[in-house]
Amino acid sequence: MCGRFTLKAKVRDLERFFAAMALVDLEPRYNIAPMQPVLIARSDRDSNQRLLHYVSWGLVPRWAKDPAMGAKLFNARSETAAEKPSFKDALRYRRCLIPADGFYEWAKLPVGRQPYHFRLRSGKTMAMAGLYETWTGLTGEQLESCAVLTTQANALLEPVHDRMPAIISPPQIDHWLDPSVQAPEEVMSLMRPHPAELMESHPVGRRVNRASEQGEGLASPVQLDGGLFD
Repeated sequence: MCGRFTLKAKVRDLERFFAAMALVDLEPRYNIAPMQPVLIARSDRDSNQRLLHYVSWGLVPRWAKDPAMGAKLFNARSETAAEKPSFKDALRYRRCLIPADGFYEWAKLPVGRQPYHFRLRSGKTMAMAGLYETWTGLTGEQLESCAVLTTQANALLEPVHDRMPAIISPPQIDHWLDPSVQAPEEVMSLMRPHPAELMESHPVGRRVNRASEQGEGLASPVQLDGGLFD
């Protein structure tokens, strides 16, 4: 799964990375959690322009009666997304990318759950595969929301967790965001574990366990008994 991530990239760098126009400004964030605003890159169907803007993390299907449903739908398993009522239409028509500098995952240890930060060795932005929706309430209010697509963990993540975000490589970004690509089988080949040799990880302090905590130090390495996890 993916339940927390970091994003400290500058907005102009993200505009270049995604070939998109940003509708918002950014501040560095080191503990992004479900139900908070997250940045997505998507292609606008009407203008055919690629946009970067905020939505709520936790997908609310168009047919939902209560937007609180999004609290349970911040991840979508890529293997079953094409069949699930909550995700199947979005997979066809409303795919997005969620930029991140890295993400957290928790290992179960005898002394409790230990968080780790995972990132690309290159230090570049991750483009996590996502789905988005626009929900309209009975009085006309609208809520835009998203979910992160997950896949099986690679060899680096496997000792910590059996799932990881599906990461879209830069050469595949155009294909993933192309609104004319609507058959699930045309994008499912991209839902592979990211190569472990292109990633790195380290343990971090347990302050990150609280979604209210912020600050650059949350993603900094800490020393564990027995040495540093790498």
